[in-house]
Amino acid sequence: MKAEALAILGTGSDVGKSVVTAGICRLLSRSGIRVAPFKAQNMSLNSFVTPEGLEIGRAQALQATACGIAPHVDMNPILLKPESDRCSQVIVLGKAFAKQEASAYFDGRRTLWSVVEDSYTRLASRYEMMVIEGAGSAAEVNLKKQDLVNWPVVKMADARVVLVADIDRGGVFAQILGTLDLLDPDERDRVCGIVVNKFRGDAELFADGVRFLESRSGVPVLGVIPYLRDLMLDQEDSLSHVMDQNTCFASDRVNIAVVLLPHMSNFTDFNILSAEVDVELKYVCAPAMISDADVVIIPGSKSTVNDLSYLREKGFLPLLDRHLKEERELVGICGGYQMLGRTIVDPDWIERGGTSTGLGYLNIETTLMNTKHTMQVEACPTSEFIPEGTVVRGYEVHMGDTRRMHEVPCFTVRRPTTQGPNIQPPTTTREEGFDGAVRRDGLVWGTYIHGVFDEPEFRRSWLNRVRRRKRLPPVEPFVSRAINARLRSELDRWADHLSHYSDLSHLLKNVRSLNASRE
Repeated sequence: MKAEALAILGTGSDVGKSVVTAGICRLLSRSGIRVAPFKAQNMSLNSFVTPEGLEIGRAQALQATACGIAPHVDMNPILLKPESDRCSQVIVLGKAFAKQEASAYFDGRRTLWSVVEDSYTRLASRYEMMVIEGAGSAAEVNLKKQDLVNWPVVKMADARVVLVADIDRGGVFAQILGTLDLLDPDERDRVCGIVVNKFRGDAELFADGVRFLESRSGVPVLGVIPYLRDLMLDQEDSLSHVMDQNTCFASDRVNIAVVLLPHMSNFTDFNILSAEVDVELKYVCAPAMISDADVVIIPGSKSTVNDLSYLREKGFLPLLDRHLKEERELVGICGGYQMLGRTIVDPDWIERGGTSTGLGYLNIETTLMNTKHTMQVEACPTSEFIPEGTVVRGYEVHMGDTRRMHEVPCFTVRRPTTQGPNIQPPTTTREEGFDGAVRRDGLVWGTYIHGVFDEPEFRRSWLNRVRRRKRLPPVEPFVSRAINARLRSELDRWADHLSHYSDLSHLLKNVRSLNASRE
């Protein structure tokens, strides 16, 4: 039996399609429907690695969790990771396929569309309901011939469409009515409802707006969703929700500055830190902004060598030198870890070619390589790094091999099996190894593990080490465990919020027959 399908399209980027999709997936899953997410093509620097060792968009991993299933590469068969304004790395079925400019990418549409069809068909044969997420605007008229993600997928799946708009950015009437006006008649006929997202204030004041939209468009407004503060769900590709926070460093907190690199990737690594009660975390774009930080983190980057040059050109190095002289901590994640070393060698012109001088804070050397490392990992800190017996779980996504020279590794790594159908050859059950490097004084360290702070015991041990340097008392581990417990409940909190403020009968009526057939 072919799965029923519902598509969540938007009036633009960052209107909330990803989290609305996740919320609907959660509600359907809780009602007993076997449901899966699908986004044919994603453009994002926030990625995730599946249990098979394949790379997909972070949002689809969240949506899979909402469905109660493991993330799979078929949920996001094409992932574009921008490297510049004109060029992206193209990930197809979880593996690096090519580095292409937009024109070359669009020329390969026929081949890529067959990948999309095959992935959707495989998923739809295993689930009762598919929730499809679109990309950008539902009315990208200039890109319609090259579209791989919006209306071609909707028509292939014979899906009904919910249109999501963001009232917080203003112009919501023009967003919705303009989008509907630009659709072809057969496309507009598929739109079964409108969701107005991120509303702030008294919803009664928008009652006239709802009536106007329904009268003018002939499409029901399914809900006006209030902005939900402190929602701990990973965002698709926008830092706006954290950049808008007016974080002030404080003497009784662990103050963390994350350098906002031009090609920053996987900023979701730090969401869990910002949720801790004793942490103030802010993203910084100017050297002076790190002056009061207890910890500076250089995050992952899709263009490591260019972002390394950016740090020098912006004048970060003198401030980082002073930061370390004052016995405060410097951390590098993935590309940031590579930058902390002596050199980055690029023999195959992965980025610029040649040899670039690193920041020199760790005695390591990195060689960029054509092979991309993508795997889930489980690791234990070495005794020289964090003495407590804690565990970290995360994933690696990097193109490069780093050699430690007289530096202690941060972690002893156990790599879970990666034996999916797209992995050749199969690996052994577990492979022992090491990750990262830490300076002897513990003030500088780096790792390839994304999600290194996600496990509460390691995170709290590390934060308490920073607190000791500040002569602050330690915080009990149960405080960090409570953060993780809250995180696990966030999908349900969001789904309840979405259900309370929207009329889901229009969304669920296509699947009620499935429930009836099982009873």
